[in-house]
Amino acid sequence: MADFERDTTSGNPDSEYRRVLSAGTLAGDRVRNPRGEDLGKIEEIMLDLPSGRIAYAVLSFGGALGIGNKLFAVPWEALTVNQRDHEFILDADKQQLETAPGFDKDDWPDMANPSWGAQVYNYYGHQPYWDRRPEVIYQRDRNAA
Repeated sequence: MADFERDTTSGNPDSEYRRVLSAGTLAGDRVRNPRGEDLGKIEEIMLDLPSGRIAYAVLSFGGALGIGNKLFAVPWEALTVNQRDHEFILDADKQQLETAPGFDKDDWPDMANPSWGAQVYNYYGHQPYWDRRPEVIYQRDRNAA
């Protein structure tokens, strides 16, 4: 598969989007909800090394000038990449984030703890990636394109 595919969602048949991006280019991208409200930014993208899957993205939200930010693990499947505007879309509002399971920058959770991971995925309405077969995930991605 090529790094680029045709973007069939924009209405422009000559438009392309990348299928493969470096995690470093995504860290720091802002996150908005579908209503355009700023929800923070992506701090990190966490990988599950044994499976080779993205476990979750770390979203920073709140605080002023980066002080007092709360961090949140957000299932990768809950985010949509908007390549044109270099941002992510998360279908949540600020109030929902304020009550989401979060953590402090100096006390990261253990994603190997299945109850913590399941709590995060359930909060955002997604099935944990470790409960799905890889080909099902791939098919979902192909259908979204």
